[in-house]
Amino acid sequence: MAETAAKEMICILCPLGCKMQVSEKPGQPEDLKVRGIQCKEGKKYAYEEYKNPTRILTSTVAIHNAPLPRLPVKTSKPLPKGLVYKAMEEINKVELNGPVKVGTVIIKDLLGTGIDVVATRSLG
Repeated sequence: MAETAAKEMICILCPLGCKMQVSEKPGQPEDLKVRGIQCKEGKKYAYEEYKNPTRILTSTVAIHNAPLPRLPVKTSKPLPKGLVYKAMEEINKVELNGPVKVGTVIIKDLLGTGIDVVATRSLG
């Protein structure tokens, strides 16, 4: 059985920025072959990024009665990368009235993921 084509990625866990090649082992798709790592943390990152990439999503929402027109927000946990565009559609619908305190939940359970969108600044 032939090895799958390697996916190139750069590890972002430390300043080394290792250039990694990740591929599935022949006959063992649940196990990965990782080349180019310089620490054990890089291997964990490679597995997570290959199998289920996630991102903390940062954005802004409209806010009225505040000194600025937009309130910065972020997801409380990393969101599956495939949901980022749908999540942005939901975030873009939000309009708030000030004041809002940092840490306030702006959207609870975004897209049914159990992940909240929270304010990252107090405004109003």
